[in-house]
Amino acid sequence: MTHLDRRSFVLAAGASALAAAAARSQPTAPGPAPAEGDAHRGPCVLASGNGQRAVDKAFAMIRAGSDPVDAVVEGVAIVEDDPADMSVGLGGLPNEEGVVQLDASVMHGPTHKAGAVAALEGVRNAAKVALTVLKRTDHCLIVGAGAKRFALSYGFVEENLLTPEAREVWLRWRANRSTQDDWLNDDEMDFAPERQRQARASIEFTYGTIHCAGTNAADGAAANVSAVTTTSGLSWKIPGRVGDSPIIGAGMYVDNDVGAAGATGRGEAVIVNCGGFAIVELMRSGMTPSQACLAVARRIADRTREKRLLDASGRPNFNVSLYALRKDGAYGGASLHPGGSLAVCTAHGSRVIPCTPLFSA
Repeated sequence: MTHLDRRSFVLAAGASALAAAAARSQPTAPGPAPAEGDAHRGPCVLASGNGQRAVDKAFAMIRAGSDPVDAVVEGVAIVEDDPADMSVGLGGLPNEEGVVQLDASVMHGPTHKAGAVAALEGVRNAAKVALTVLKRTDHCLIVGAGAKRFALSYGFVEENLLTPEAREVWLRWRANRSTQDDWLNDDEMDFAPERQRQARASIEFTYGTIHCAGTNAADGAAANVSAVTTTSGLSWKIPGRVGDSPIIGAGMYVDNDVGAAGATGRGEAVIVNCGGFAIVELMRSGMTPSQACLAVARRIADRTREKRLLDASGRPNFNVSLYALRKDGAYGGASLHPGGSLAVCTAHGSRVIPCTPLFSA
């Protein structure tokens, strides 16, 4: 009889339960055809759809011999440094008081060690700060003013992350959030330009995040996996709100024996369903990356029960995209609704492809 220690037994039982629950709750319509990424083998870097430049950078570093954890963090730094991308870092959209607060987490497969920061202000490269937490401390998560002091102590530069463009969007949101305040909405201003009126519908809120995972997919036990998720979070959030991105097992998780997973979109839904951990455990149980992502998407949909979060058809009125990278280089992604995408880089180059939606319309 094969001996199982208590931890292995608990993990195996948990994965089996997740797989059984996923099977029971699958849509009655025929499932999607096998995803292309599930068949891939070899070195691979996967990211959310806004990360094509990130996967190019990280893949080149991995092929040159860098540790995947350093590669994925350098990859997402390109997006964190770009003021035109309002999802992360410099130019990220602020909280309701106009302050940019960043969250990030990093996990290193070979050591199973993690580092994260939350509600970090004034430092654009939250992922690099999280990596410093991983490498330099015995902690997993440092938050708020403590995270800022920690970053500055290691030479990170303090700066104003609210760009003029992001500030303009924030001011427009603040003016239009209610007709019962002293700020004039665009449609209440006699001289409001038409472009402001047209922009009104696009400023309610946004989820801004980039996830990136990489594997060197070397032969046998030498293959290593690491991942990072970094974000400016939900725009106009209550100050101090923390989403799934810096939560190990929610917006990002790695097990070097299996692979990595992450998420973008409504963080609260990912947190309460342990999204990243659940995907990895389903891959451990034998699901492909795409199957695991779809199963967790279904889990999120089934467990969304508050009326305010449901549309007229009883489906979630928000989107979540889920990403999975197996240790051997297989990859996949799913989203609740159409619109999610993932960026992937292999030996054949990089591209952006759609996530498989749980609900087609």
